Amino acid sequence: MFPIRKIIHPTDFSERSAPAFATACALARDYGADLLVVHVLPPALVVAPNGAATVLDQPADVDEARRQLEQITASDPYIAVGHRLAQGNPAEEILKVAQSLPADLIVLGTHGWTGLARLLMGSVAETVMRKAPCPVLTVKAPFPAEQSAPPAAHRVAAG
Repeated sequence: MFPIRKIIHPTDFSERSAPAFATACALARDYGADLLVVHVLPPALVVAPNGAATVLDQPADVDEARRQLEQITASDPYIAVGHRLAQGNPAEEILKVAQSLPADLIVLGTHGWTGLARLLMGSVAETVMRKAPCPVLTVKAPFPAEQSAPPAAHRVAAG
């Protein structure tokens, strides 16, 4: 088994990231590893009528993202959790952090998009898996359970 001392958990703050964070915390606890939670803000682009694009800072978004990021903590006080906020292309920034740390493992969630949504939105997880300098563990969040029985108003009385 390879040593795991530094784990990166990229997050988009969605509920679907929670299972990946729980997995990263469990691994950090079991291996005595440091955990770095990373959030990447995509740059704000403003396109002028002449077609020129300009990247703008988003101070309000940066402050809000930093606030949300700092709220992500492990329930176990023995897990060392750090936070890093970056701005740019999410996959590229995650890879830069993994390289510079250097990370022993990246644990990230997937949205489970398929078909046209995946084609249009791209896949951060797929890009990170292909180019990461370390192993990558993807955690697919379960979809909400479907109802096994129809609501009471729709049931037919037996008899």
